Amino acid sequence: MAEQDPSAAVRFMDLQDPRYAYMFGFLQADGHLTQGAGRKGRLTAEINIRDVHILREFQQLTPYYSSITERVRTTNFAEHAHSATWTLCALEARTVVNELGIPYGKKSRTIKPPRAGFSRPDYMRGIIDADGSLGWTAQGFPFLSLTSASTAIAAYLCHYAKKITGTERTITRNKRDGIYNVCYYKETAQQLAAHLYYPGCLALEHKKANADSIAGWVRPADMRVAPPRRRWTPSEDRELLLINNPAAAASALDRTERSCAMRLWRLRTER
Repeated sequence: MAEQDPSAAVRFMDLQDPRYAYMFGFLQADGHLTQGAGRKGRLTAEINIRDVHILREFQQLTPYYSSITERVRTTNFAEHAHSATWTLCALEARTVVNELGIPYGKKSRTIKPPRAGFSRPDYMRGIIDADGSLGWTAQGFPFLSLTSASTAIAAYLCHYAKKITGTERTITRNKRDGIYNVCYYKETAQQLAAHLYYPGCLALEHKKANADSIAGWVRPADMRVAPPRRRWTPSEDRELLLINNPAAAASALDRTERSCAMRLWRLRTER
């Protein structure tokens, strides 16, 4: 076992460091912190064997002893699923990540961005690498998406992406499983991917390759660009309800009659 560095707690998981910000985001989304009897416990991350390189990076970044093991098992998705697991047991290290925002036990709905300062693009890339996707839709358009049960994480992606791309998103849980699915397409996906997956960054190799791939997409000349969505304000809602007529409201609010009719229906039905 490697000797513990006396200054490990000071350097380990400094979230201003892009590498640790990425590592923390990845572990927050796809890691598991478990607590045993007494001072026992472990922090683990299990991923497909093709991505074992990122676990080796975590091992290099961690000034405490950690191990990487492999296993092959049958899952719902594959008869021979080959995975690698990184395991860190040091109490001091576990205390650091726990205080930063990785809770013990189930965490999918409760994780949120760190309160302390952190490198934002790297943290967000760690979240996307763990719980997101990017590449091409079936129609051949670039996309970047995040699947998360955490309201705070989904909302933060929307907030961050709007700052980078100007594209606004609102979030609602999927009725089937209560999960948020936040998606960006075409130029917005390109902008966001280029910002997050910058040259030389720590990332899963296949997702970095996908980010590089979608950067080359060019919108066909005959493809219409949809105008930015104009959100309804509380004052517009009040005026719409007062007028109570889509055609008249369209003129008063400088909106289409169809938009006013749909909004009026939603307000009346509370949908």
